[in-house]
This record gives sequence, C-alpha cells and structure tokens, in this order.
Amino acid sequence: MKRSMTVCVCAFAVLWTAQGNFLVLNSDATTINKNTGMFWVLLQCSMLFGNLYIYLDWNGKATITDGDRKMVFVVLLILSVLGTLSFIILRKNQDDEEALNEGEADSLLSAHMIFKQRAVSAVRDASTEFRTMMNMFCTKTILLLSFGMAYSGLELTFYSGVYGTCLGATAQFGPSAKGLIGLSGILVGVGEIVGGGLFGLLCKNNRFRRTSVVFLGMVVHFIAFYLIFLIIPEDAPIVFETDTQHEPYLMPSVPIALMCSFLLGLGDSCFNTQLYSILGCLYAEQSSPAFAIFKFIQSICAAVAFFYSGYLLLPWQLLIMVILGFTGTLCFFLVEKMQDISVDLHEY
Repeated sequence: MKRSMTVCVCAFAVLWTAQGNFLVLNSDATTINKNTGMFWVLLQCSMLFGNLYIYLDWNGKATITDGDRKMVFVVLLILSVLGTLSFIILRKNQDDEEALNEGEADSLLSAHMIFKQRAVSAVRDASTEFRTMMNMFCTKTILLLSFGMAYSGLELTFYSGVYGTCLGATAQFGPSAKGLIGLSGILVGVGEIVGGGLFGLLCKNNRFRRTSVVFLGMVVHFIAFYLIFLIIPEDAPIVFETDTQHEPYLMPSVPIALMCSFLLGLGDSCFNTQLYSILGCLYAEQSSPAFAIFKFIQSICAAVAFFYSGYLLLPWQLLIMVILGFTGTLCFFLVEKMQDISVDLHEY
C-alpha cells in the first residue's frame, strides 16, 4: 500500500505540473480565470460522483468485501486509462507544431538522429527548468505566495482525510456516524464545484476580484473551523478503534457538520483557483517551474499535516490552519499590491 501511494504521489506531481503548464499555454490574461474555473469544476466532479457511488453502493454494509474493493479499483483503472488517452487529442502549442514541422522537413536526418536530438533537447530543457525553478523559489513573490500554497496543503489534508475521520469517530452521531463520511465528501465536492463555477467562470480576471475571492475563502474557512471546534470532540482525530470520549462544547448536529463540509470545499476552491490564476498571470513564460513549486510546497505540507493529524487534538490542528490561512491571505494581498505598483510604474 505504501509503495502504491508513493507511485501515486509521484504521478500526481507530474500530472498537475503538466496540466498547469498546458492551462497557461492555452490562456491569456482575459481567459486564465475562466479556464482555471472550468478546470477546477471538472476536477472536483470526481469528489461528487466518487463519494456518491461509495455512499450508494456501500451504505448499510457492515463489512466491505474484496469484491467491492476490486470493483472500485477496476472502475478507477478504466477511468485512468481513458483520461491518459485523452491527452492524445489535446491541441498542440503553436511553437511545438512549428518545431515539429521543421524537424519533419529536414529529410537528410535519419529517424535515429532525430530521436537522439529530441532526447538531448528534452534533457537540456529539464535541466534548464530545474535551474529556473530553484532561482524562482528564492524570489520575493514566490516566498510570499508560498504561505498560501502551504495553507492549501494543510486544508487539503484536513477536508480529505481528517474531517471525515472526525465525523466517523464522533459518538454523539450514533450508528449513522460512518455514513456521514461519504456524505461529507459529497458536500465537499459540491462546495468545490460551486466555488469553481462562481469565481472562475463568472468573475472577470482583475486583481480586485482575485483578492476578494481569497478573502472570502479565508472567512468561509474560519467560519467552518469555528463551527467544527464547537460541535466535534477534541479527541476525534486521534481515535482509531473506539469512539470519542470527550464532550464537545455544543451538541453535534448533522446538518451543521455537513454544512461545514460544504464550506470547506467552497473555501478550498477560492484559494486554489486564485493561486492558479495569479501564477498563470505572473509566470506566463515560466509556468512549468511555477506550478512545480506550487505542487511541491502543497504536497510537502499535506504530508506533514497527515503525519501530525493522528497525534494532535482537533483544536490545535484548527489553530495551525487559522494562523497559516491568515498569513497566506495577507501575503497574497501583498503580492497583488506589488503587482499594482509594478504596473503603475510601467505605465508611467
């Protein structure tokens, strides 16, 4: 299982970097927000339909058989193959097409020489991109945005792994507690889709709207964190074989708990769509290193959060996210302010 997870994480990093680069190459300043929103909505549909399938198929089952697990893995395998094959029909960048036509026009080169030149060029490009990424990592803009990237990793772990575990371990929910895990995932997916649609497809791409969306995401998350703090027992994340022993501040409510799931998804879409948008605008010519840094920071912080989630009580985990979320939002505002000043000086 650990080996499989390692392979999935490596593939995840490569895929997201490539998708981010493709998104920027086929967008401009007027379409980056729309394209980011469409990408995010389609991506998060997986949370909605995936959790809905699990909830409908596994609801009421005391034990999950090997046949049930195999069916899920077969469906995921088929979808993965279809998704991989869909990359073949994606349109090529204009520069890539010109380079390909020039290579085909040179009939004096053998197929072996052409392949060798492309391999050497690919290695050279990868080395150049890596050096660019290392240089970019130390810039003021990336350092400021790294707080928001880190926060996205922490809350990714929280809504995808920790919160569902907390709901399932809350004794006050009774026998329906385990069923809430699937419903929570569905509501998180709905929040992601709504957020991606509203703030990606309907909002025009300007700095005022972008900062407003990030601020809304922070407020929405803080409201969800406060409600979770009140209705979920503090020992819920660290309980594995038994139900919670501590009492929450307020009586746990299923509607409020599911509303928090929706708010977590909505706030996550606010942060991620705007991080994609600002990276696409600031680093249109260096999109691959920029998105590689984004996924690197996000993945590292998500791994750290998964590590401490089984040891820290819920209030401490919420406090960490509140501090980093506020810092990340403030730094995002500073980056936008820096860009405003840069644009004004350029126009002057």
